Amino acid sequence: MNKYLFAFAALLIVNIGFSQEKINPIIKGYGGIIDAPFAVEKPDPKLEYKIIIDIATGDADPKAVMYSLENVARLLNLHAMGGVPAKNMKVVLAIHGQAIWSTLDNDTYRTKYGVDNPHIPLFKELEGAGVKLFACSQSILGRDIDHTKLAPGIKVATSMLSTLTTYQLKGYAALKF
Repeated sequence: MNKYLFAFAALLIVNIGFSQEKINPIIKGYGGIIDAPFAVEKPDPKLEYKIIIDIATGDADPKAVMYSLENVARLLNLHAMGGVPAKNMKVVLAIHGQAIWSTLDNDTYRTKYGVDNPHIPLFKELEGAGVKLFACSQSILGRDIDHTKLAPGIKVATSMLSTLTTYQLKGYAALKF
């Protein structure tokens, strides 16, 4: 019995030693990443990263931040970990489809879901990091959302489609989360 207890304790100590702490170099409250100093493929800190991200899918739990938006925070944190200066990150979000509900102001979100909008603090951090946040007018109008009831920092674009094509023609790489 003591032999098994010792083996279990040893495994527990080894596992604790291998666990890594997440870091958040740019977006402090979201998108935690684990430093990987052994990585050989890294972002080029001399490049300007122009990225347009198509955010379409909402999550089922209105109390939780959508995975796609958490992934935007990870993208910024990963590039920072790779040595890319914040000034070299030009990121634009085109939010539409079911993800449009994340853009509601707190009162409107609470009326719809019965909880505070968990995305607002993340939107604030993203905006503070220079990310442009656009909500698709077609998704807003198609769901009878009052465009004056959007979270702070959210701007309305003609559409996700026109926003994506415009930024791609400006040289932005397109991602879809």
